[in-house]
Amino acid sequence: MKKALFFVLLLSTILLLTGCLPGDGRNTSEDPAGFLWGIWHGWVAPLSLILGLFRDHIRVYEVANTGWWYDLGFYAAVISGFGGLSLIRRKEK
Repeated sequence: MKKALFFVLLLSTILLLTGCLPGDGRNTSEDPAGFLWGIWHGWVAPLSLILGLFRDHIRVYEVANTGWWYDLGFYAAVISGFGGLSLIRRKEK
């Protein structure tokens, strides 16, 4: 029962996250993605990469963005989200 509940919750979370992927048409040149969207898109980059193989409009990186601030948020999230910060933390013995 616990495994089934875990699977349902995992699937629901993945479907919820895919609603805000880069390239979904939410951001335009009049309303570009900013710093916070960059952070979000960096966190969901692995999902974007996988879903981008099956859907042409999904991208890993939002093209309609504010520039440097979006890039900063995106790369900060990618580095911290994939364990980059754990390299500088002291490990407990």
